[in-house]
Amino acid sequence: MLKSLFSIALLATSFSSLAAWQLQNDSSKLSFVSVKKDTIGEVHHFKTLSGAIADDGKLSLEIDLTSVETNIPIRNERMQSMLFNTKVFPKLTLSSNVSKELAAMKNAPTHVFSVPATLSLNGIEKTLSIEVFVARTSQDDLLVSAMTPVVINASDFNLDTGVAALQKVAGLPNIARAVPVTFVLHFAK
Repeated sequence: MLKSLFSIALLATSFSSLAAWQLQNDSSKLSFVSVKKDTIGEVHHFKTLSGAIADDGKLSLEIDLTSVETNIPIRNERMQSMLFNTKVFPKLTLSSNVSKELAAMKNAPTHVFSVPATLSLNGIEKTLSIEVFVARTSQDDLLVSAMTPVVINASDFNLDTGVAALQKVAGLPNIARAVPVTFVLHFAK
């Protein structure tokens, strides 16, 4: 009887450590840098992120592309319509399975992982390897940040035409087609 109770307690502990984590939008941020005229870099971000890590370790992240914030309203609108085509593709999604990584977190409060993830943007899916730093700051809080920037190439997601349209409407000689992305994501139970 005691052995059965111990087994049930151990099983419950294992499942509770993998209980669903919800992304906390207010304490999370995903930023990207655009470079125009070869030397002018500007930092932008998305205001609306959502996501979760399910009990089985499946991670899902969704970025509302209509929430792009460049601090210039007309540029926000142009990026939504000309670059992201948000009427057709309003969201960017990222998915992965992080069950092994979560299991490794039981032994240490911080870890660095290289996580394969599927990014879906503009109707195109691509697998990326993302290096992340993960810190379990409490029993119910997990911080995930980019250890190195994730570089998104416009051509990989058929965004070159949109970048060219933005360049033309703004009268710029060039806009970089490779964009570094960084993030800090806060998940809570």
